[in-house]
Amino acid sequence: MGIPRYIVAGPSEMLAITGNGIPEILLKKKHFLWPLQKCTTLDISPVNYSFQVQAMSAEKLPFYLPAVFTIGPKVLEETNYESLIKYAKLMSNSDKQSTHIQDLVKGVIEGETRVLAASMTMEQIFKGTKEFKQEVFDKVQLELNQFGLYIYNANVKQLVDVPGHEYFSYLGQKTQMEAANQAKIDVAEARMKGEIGAKLRDGETKQNAAKIDAETFIESTIRQGEGKKEEVRVNTEVKIFQNQREAEVVEATTVLAKKKAGWSQTARLAEVEAEKAVAIREAELQMEVEKKKAFVETAKLKAELLTKATVEYDIKVQEANSELYKRQKEAEAALFESQKKAEAQRANADAELYARQQAANSELYAKQKEAEGVATIGKAQAIYIGSILKELNHNYPALRDYLMINNGIYQEIANTNAQAVQGMQPKISIWSGSNSTEINGGEGGSGLKDVAGLYRMLPPLLETVHEQTGMQPPAWLATLPDHK
Repeated sequence: MGIPRYIVAGPSEMLAITGNGIPEILLKKKHFLWPLQKCTTLDISPVNYSFQVQAMSAEKLPFYLPAVFTIGPKVLEETNYESLIKYAKLMSNSDKQSTHIQDLVKGVIEGETRVLAASMTMEQIFKGTKEFKQEVFDKVQLELNQFGLYIYNANVKQLVDVPGHEYFSYLGQKTQMEAANQAKIDVAEARMKGEIGAKLRDGETKQNAAKIDAETFIESTIRQGEGKKEEVRVNTEVKIFQNQREAEVVEATTVLAKKKAGWSQTARLAEVEAEKAVAIREAELQMEVEKKKAFVETAKLKAELLTKATVEYDIKVQEANSELYKRQKEAEAALFESQKKAEAQRANADAELYARQQAANSELYAKQKEAEGVATIGKAQAIYIGSILKELNHNYPALRDYLMINNGIYQEIANTNAQAVQGMQPKISIWSGSNSTEINGGEGGSGLKDVAGLYRMLPPLLETVHEQTGMQPPAWLATLPDHK
């Protein structure tokens, strides 16, 4: 039996005692060490661990995260040594400066930092350094609790670029260039304001004098330009709608062609498979027939020709197997050829679809450029007409006459009128009645003159109506002669 010893731990140390009379581990600052007991001194002072963790953000941009963690055994209450017991069980045999503890702490920190960085963008990490640090601190502490370790302090330094991925360097250069360019813009803007202010006063009088005329001219020009612009816009939308419908028709045709090719391929494969299955089945049945024949022959000649029958049977079997193998290879070759043809047809259909899409895009681009050209011509014509109107002192009738003469409108009107009367052949009918004296019966016939005049007027009137409309007068009134 040994002599008990009285052991006292230092200010930053704890005694971990195991052995006789102790159920698991006893933690004390001072203790009588009895025989069959073992005491280990635990250094509970925290240690600084410096790391440079390489991580990658959500945009797949790598970066270095320098960090310094102050970590040690968790000793917060003198009466609760649960965390320190975990540390004594798992880590007491290792020196805190050893690579074992450093690798453990570094592995936990690197794992949690990389997982957290992968869920954040580079901008979020850079702007939210405080939140990023706190979240790393919480997650690492959660993992270190199972080893009885506690993070007393954590310092995350500025992010560092990985060689070949100079994100922060380029970001700093961008900020510097933006500041320099903004300074140049401010200087140029101040100079521009000085020059414009000097000339602004001189131009205000002239501008006010010409304001009314300019507003009138601008208003009329705007109205004309808006009319032209609306017309061009409507025409352009119609063309675009037509092109879209044509593209949809082409797309539907292509899809239908693809489906037809697929159906044809499926039907052809089914036919080939059916034919080859029949051929294989025939070969199998033939082989069975040959087997039966060989069995009968063997039974008959078994006594005297057993060896010969056996040899013939083996030959028949080999020939049947050879024929079956040959037909199987032919079926596989036909199936492979059909697949290659179907792939070629599909490739041709894809190429045709791509060509049609490119043609439709080219036509749409040409139509857009044509519409832009029409709009430019309309703007130029509006400016030209405005300048002519200004030269004519806003005399709209004079402008109208000038445009009609310049565009040949009067000549077209004259030609149209000439073509309208060309080829006209008016018919003139002269009718003469009988002598008035005969109708009047001599004297006292003034009452019949009006009746005679009415009857003389009816024939030319009815003939004219017939020529213009083709209508015949009623039989009781008159009958026209046949001019055929």
